[in-house]
Amino acid sequence: MASPAVIKLTKENFAAEVLNSGVPVLVDFWAEWCGPCKMLGPILDEIATDKGATVKIGKVNVDDENDLAAEYGVQSIPALFYFKAGQLAHKSVGVTPKSQIVQKLESLA
Repeated sequence: MASPAVIKLTKENFAAEVLNSGVPVLVDFWAEWCGPCKMLGPILDEIATDKGATVKIGKVNVDDENDLAAEYGVQSIPALFYFKAGQLAHKSVGVTPKSQIVQKLESLA
């Protein structure tokens, strides 16, 4: 993770950072070995840096946090889960263009 604005999510901090967040949260379920995940990483870094005051961007490494991945039914990665007020509002799988990610986050703000 290149941007310090991106939060590393674990089962220990998931509730505090995502479910109890006062702003919309985008959670990226990813893995080190996943090529498309590596393509998406810089896009999420940019969004986190640009919009850090109004949204949160977090990443869950599915290899390290397989319980969280299983809890949310993640079967393919990258998987983007959008949360608003602690509730899952939208999800998508695969590399998504920056404009679509920003648009979805703004619709939740």
